[in-house]
Amino acid sequence: MTHHRSGYAAPPEPERATSSPVGGAASGPAEPVPRRPLDASAPAASASGKRFLLAGVAFTALLVVAGLFMPKWLTFLITMAASHGLVSLGIVLLMRGGVVSFGQGLVFAVGGYAAALSYNKLGITDAVGLALLGGAAATLVAAPFAPLLSRYRGIFFAMLTLALSMVTYGVLVKTEALGGSDGFNMGRPTLFGQKLPDARVGYVLYTVTVVFAATLALLARVYFDSTRGLITLAVRENELRVEYLGGSVRRAMAINFVLAAFAGGSGGALTVMSLGHIDPNFSFWTTSGEFVFVAILAGWQSVLAVFVASTVLEVVRSFSSLYFPNTWQLALGLFLLFVIRFLPRGIGSLWFDRAWFRRLGGGK
Repeated sequence: MTHHRSGYAAPPEPERATSSPVGGAASGPAEPVPRRPLDASAPAASASGKRFLLAGVAFTALLVVAGLFMPKWLTFLITMAASHGLVSLGIVLLMRGGVVSFGQGLVFAVGGYAAALSYNKLGITDAVGLALLGGAAATLVAAPFAPLLSRYRGIFFAMLTLALSMVTYGVLVKTEALGGSDGFNMGRPTLFGQKLPDARVGYVLYTVTVVFAATLALLARVYFDSTRGLITLAVRENELRVEYLGGSVRRAMAINFVLAAFAGGSGGALTVMSLGHIDPNFSFWTTSGEFVFVAILAGWQSVLAVFVASTVLEVVRSFSSLYFPNTWQLALGLFLLFVIRFLPRGIGSLWFDRAWFRRLGGGK
């Protein structure tokens, strides 16, 4: 019997006569075929989810403890990789529905400017609060465009998002109240009302960024495995069939766009807190291109792969600019070509495909 993803079983097959040893048909019905109950996979899925959650918490705790012994340049590199990875995570969420945003710099900049302005003008200094505020501001800006963008696919979606990002860049450059093309600085944030000591400010911001990114990553994994997340994958394969089955393609794409905006805005706020400065380049097309680079490098299957790819990008860029200051972009491009050639489904396919095939093989 075929089990459908929606949870409903196919109607029972009619009883068929069996052949007798001499070629005739037996008078009685065929013996019933053992059937697995519809919820037989539920305990396994629940156990798998618990293992994933425990593994994520353990890995996050390991990173936090390891940060105590890391040099400052490495903690800063991982901080940037985690905050930028949140923006690319939003792109991966959209990629699961078959579209790619070339304008994530928009929400990245909105989140960063919202956090910096809230610090300077409103006196909100808490790091966690600023990260949440940046995500909320990006969500509010992106929400009005979600119904429009949910109607488009392919190059049209990509160009519309890119246009929105570049319009934002132009507005920021021309607005002197926001520092114009030079941007402006923000002070050192606090954490739960406590000022950050000079010797530990980098580590504290590293911890906040890693824990915040890990929390959103775990929530993203839960969303990917939910009904709404599976509908997104179905949209990628066949939009018409989703509509026939009663799902709303536009609603699914609009929700994904808003969720991607929150992740991107939070990443922008976390980045600004670590840098202490923001400027219109946060919304420039090259910045959006780097986020797309990471999403392609990671693939759309795995959440962990997004942050691995973001870290790889930061490492390659740092060492390439150190040893090849005039040609580091060339090294980055060659690296991407290498990955596309040998890992066309992204870094996540290294472990995701193997786990998928093991599941298809009944756990063997």
